[in-house]
Amino acid sequence: MANQGSEKERRHELVIVGAGPAGLTAGMYAKRAALDAVLLERGLPGGQLLNTELIDDYPGLPEVDGRELAERMTQHATKFGLLIETVTVKGIRKLEDGDFRVTTVEGPVYRSQAVILTAGGTPNRLEVPGEDEFLGKGVSYCAICDGAFFKGETIAVAGGGDAATEEAEFLTRYAERLYLIHRRDQLRAQKILQERVFTNPKIEIIWNTVVTEVLGDERGMNGLRLRNLLTGEEPRLDATGLFVFIGFRPNTGLLEDHAEHDAGGHLITDRDMRTSIPGLFAAGDVRAQLTRQITTAVGDATTALIAAEKYLTELKDQRAAGQATGT
Repeated sequence: MANQGSEKERRHELVIVGAGPAGLTAGMYAKRAALDAVLLERGLPGGQLLNTELIDDYPGLPEVDGRELAERMTQHATKFGLLIETVTVKGIRKLEDGDFRVTTVEGPVYRSQAVILTAGGTPNRLEVPGEDEFLGKGVSYCAICDGAFFKGETIAVAGGGDAATEEAEFLTRYAERLYLIHRRDQLRAQKILQERVFTNPKIEIIWNTVVTEVLGDERGMNGLRLRNLLTGEEPRLDATGLFVFIGFRPNTGLLEDHAEHDAGGHLITDRDMRTSIPGLFAAGDVRAQLTRQITTAVGDATTALIAAEKYLTELKDQRAAGQATGT
C-alpha cells in the first residue's frame, strides 16, 4: 500500500502515469525490481488495446483479442504486487526539492522521486455518426494493426497529410481498392508521398469531400455517407473499412513544466527514455519515434524502468552523501 503523508497525499519512489501496454510493462518491471511504485490510470488498464478487436502481430500470440491481451498484461503486472489506482491525472510538476508532484481530478496527490509517463495519445476523430458504433468493426486508426484484416476488400482513408498518404499506400498491399478522402483540392503531404499515391493504380482520391456518417449493420461497416463541400452532394461510398488519419495528439499536456518535444508535441528522449526533465522518463506513444506499436511500447517501457531504477539508486546515494557531509 502507499505510504500516506496525509489523507490525500501519497508518497512513492516511482509514479507511472497511464496503464496501456507501456505502463503495465513498466509497472511489472518496477515490482520485479522491488521498487515502491504506483500505476495511475483513469479507466480500465489496457489503453488502446481495449479498442482493438483482434491483434495478430504480438510475438508469441498469433491471434489475441485486445481486451484479452490487456487483461493478461494487467494480471502479469499485479501478480508481482503492482498497485494500480483509478484516478485521472491532471498535472505533473517537478518541485524545487527534486521530487515530482502528481495531482488528480479526484483529489489524491502523489509525491515521487521519479515519474514514467506512459499516457499514450489520442487519434483525432471525425466525430460523425457510426464512428463509435463501428470502431473495431470497420473503423480503425492504425493501418499496421488492422490492415491485414481487409484483404481483397474496398476501404477508405480519411486525411491528406503525411500519415494519411503513407498509410494509404501501405494499405494497398491488402485492399483491392482504396479511396483517399480529402476535404481540400490538394494534399498536404510531402511531394514524394503525394507522387506515390498519384501513381498507385489501386488508389482513387475523392477531393473536396468529407465523411459525414459511417454506415453498417450487425455484421460491421458496409459503407460511408460523404458530402462534397463544393456541390453539396451526399453520395454513398461502398466500403468495408475506414482508416482515419487526421492527426494524433500525444497526452503530454499533463506536464506543467516545459519538456523538449517535437512539432507534434511528442516528448524527445535519449536512448534511455530520459526526457529533458531529470527524473522524468517517457515510453510508448507519448515519445517521438518512428512507429507506435505494442511491441515498441513494451520495449520503451522496459528501458525506461531500468533507467529509472538507476536514477533512483544514484539519487539515493547522492542524498546519503549529502546527509553524511551535512550539505
